[in-house]
Amino acid sequence: MTRRQFFFPSRGNLLAATLDEGALPTALLIVTGGNEIRAGAFAGQAQLAARIAQAGYPVLRYDRAGVGDSGGVNRGYRDGIEDIPAAVAALRQHIPQVERIVGFGNCDAATALAFGPKDAFAALVLANPWTFASETAPDHTPAAIRQRYAARLRDPRQWQRLLSGGVDVGKLVSGLRRAASPGTPPLAEEMRHALAAYDRPVRFLLAGRDRTAAAFREHWPAGDRRIEPCPGASHAFVEPAARDWLTARLLDLLAASG
Repeated sequence: MTRRQFFFPSRGNLLAATLDEGALPTALLIVTGGNEIRAGAFAGQAQLAARIAQAGYPVLRYDRAGVGDSGGVNRGYRDGIEDIPAAVAALRQHIPQVERIVGFGNCDAATALAFGPKDAFAALVLANPWTFASETAPDHTPAAIRQRYAARLRDPRQWQRLLSGGVDVGKLVSGLRRAASPGTPPLAEEMRHALAAYDRPVRFLLAGRDRTAAAFREHWPAGDRRIEPCPGASHAFVEPAARDWLTARLLDLLAASG
């Protein structure tokens, strides 16, 4: 496997990219999210790219504008949507044999792919899509509250606190009321609309211990067969079993797209 570093132009900026080469005609484009550099949390994206490339699939990942080694200003994931076509063009330029590209993003990068130009992709893999209206995840969403209470109900010590009067009943009732009133954020509706006309494969990969994933699942149709949960996984799929699970799902879709 050969790994190359280079810059590609986009909207007057030079964006830093890393390409893991492969001989197959189907490639993976990793769009990074938030302030995360292209190596990923704990180098997780770099390790993921190496695994995928070892199976023969080229992988391109890049720092979005204003992040890591890329020039420009980081104006959020919506602004970063405009750089996706340039990343696709760079991948095709450096790996001319590529015929199909699968797009993968985690968190707000997944949302960017859902809203972005989809004609360039044979399939989309959207992990823990961002559905919050703000740039930071609130601590008290109904989904987060339910997740917190579910964990507490599994803890015998919490039952002892409740029976001994160590729990503020007023706060408990207030929390349960908020948990029972999910509502649907506009961003989830917007994402549904953006993907409604997309007739190519889409997979939603959801980490079991992630509040961003919990919020997405709360506001997405429960019967959507494109949703695949990974129990026990944290947001960046850093656990060994979660890394293996994520790699296997991506390889499955890359093979199906080829």
